[in-house]
Amino acid sequence: MSGPRTALTALGAVGAVGAAAAIWGIAIERYLFTVRFHEVALLPPGSAPLRVLHLSDAHMAPWQHRKQRWMAALADLEPDLIVNTGDNIGHEHGLRGLRAAFDPLRGIPGAFVHGSNDHIAPSPRNPFKYFLGPSKGGAEQAWEPLDTQALDGYLTDELGWIDLNNAVGTLEVAGRRLDAFGVSDAHRGWDRLEVLPDLIQQLRGQDPTVPMIGVTHAPYRRVLDEFVDLGADAIFAGHTHGGQVRIPGSPAALVANCDIPLRQARGLSQWTRLDRSVPLNVSAGLGHSIYAPVRFGCRPEASLITLTAAG
Repeated sequence: MSGPRTALTALGAVGAVGAAAAIWGIAIERYLFTVRFHEVALLPPGSAPLRVLHLSDAHMAPWQHRKQRWMAALADLEPDLIVNTGDNIGHEHGLRGLRAAFDPLRGIPGAFVHGSNDHIAPSPRNPFKYFLGPSKGGAEQAWEPLDTQALDGYLTDELGWIDLNNAVGTLEVAGRRLDAFGVSDAHRGWDRLEVLPDLIQQLRGQDPTVPMIGVTHAPYRRVLDEFVDLGADAIFAGHTHGGQVRIPGSPAALVANCDIPLRQARGLSQWTRLDRSVPLNVSAGLGHSIYAPVRFGCRPEASLITLTAAG
C-alpha cells in the first residue's frame, strides 16, 4: 500500500504548492507595486540628468483604489518627463480611476501611444492560449468600444501630454528640447511605420543633434528595427506584462504575446540592428486584465530612467 499512499502524498503536496502559488499571485503579488531604476547615457556632453517615468499597462478599473493611490504617489519621484506606452483602460469606466492615478502628474511633460485597451474593452479568454503564441484579435463587431476620445482629451488637454500614435513631436523638458516619435498598437496592426520617415525628416531638419526617443506599445521586432533605422536614441515599450507569470529567478519570460526575445520581455536591454545598438526599456506594466487578476514572479512596476550625459 506504500505506493498508492506515496502517490497520494505527492499529489497532495503538489496541490498545496499550487494553491499557495495561486493565493500568492492573486491575493498578494499583484499588489506589490515596485519602481525599477535604470540609468541611460544618451544626452549631449555636459547635460544635466533628466528623470523619465515610464508607465504602461495600467488596465485601470474604477474599483482599483490601491493601484490608483500607488500610481498617484509616483509624483513624489519628481520626474521631468512621463512616457506612457498604453493599455491604460481595463473597464468601460476605467478613466475615472485613471484620473485619480494621473492627476498628480499634471504639469509634467509627457507623451503617449495607444494599446488596444485604449480603444476596446478586455474580454474573457483562455490564458493558456498565450503559450501557443501571440493572441489574435476577435471579430471587430464583437469588440466593446471604449471612449478613446475622452481618454485622449484627458491626456492631451488636461495633462498636456503629446499624442505619438503614428506621429512625431517635440517636448520641452527641464528647459531642453527632446524629440519623439511613436506608433499605435502593433499587436493589432495599427502601426503605420511608413508615415514616420517624412515626419521625422521634417522634425529633425530643425536640429538633428537633439536626442530622440521612440515609443511603442507592443515591441515587435519589425517596429524596433525600424525605430533604430529612424534614429531613435532610446526606445520605450510595454504590452508584454513581463510575461505576467514567470519562474522566479528566471532571466526570461515564459511568454511575451509578441515576437520579442523572451529575455528582453521585461526591463532595460539593448536592441541591436545591423551595426547600431539602442537602449530598450520594456515595462512589465502596472496591471492586468480584469479577467486574469494574477501576477507571479513578475511584480507590477513603473520604471524611473535617468538620462545622463554620454561620454
